Amino acid sequence: MAVTLGALLAAATLSVAVPGSAYAAEGVLIINGDAHENPSGCYGVEWFPSSVTNHTDAIAEVHAGPGCGGPVEWLVHPGETYYTETAQSVFIL
Repeated sequence: MAVTLGALLAAATLSVAVPGSAYAAEGVLIINGDAHENPSGCYGVEWFPSSVTNHTDAIAEVHAGPGCGGPVEWLVHPGETYYTETAQSVFIL
């Protein structure tokens, strides 16, 4: 019990002592020809048909709803392009 408590306290101390750094994908996310360098967060899809090209080191989630809501329609892995006529937003971390 003491070992477990000690480990938990050490983890809590580390999480407070080491400031978190903001993370953004490295590379370029292209939505309908509009390039977003080192993207992070949610991006709206303005017109249809649309394309999402992922030249980053992260996976982009294509959402059926606006504001990155609704179900995930597709996952665009690095190096891939996805074409859609229904997606309304794209999320990348």
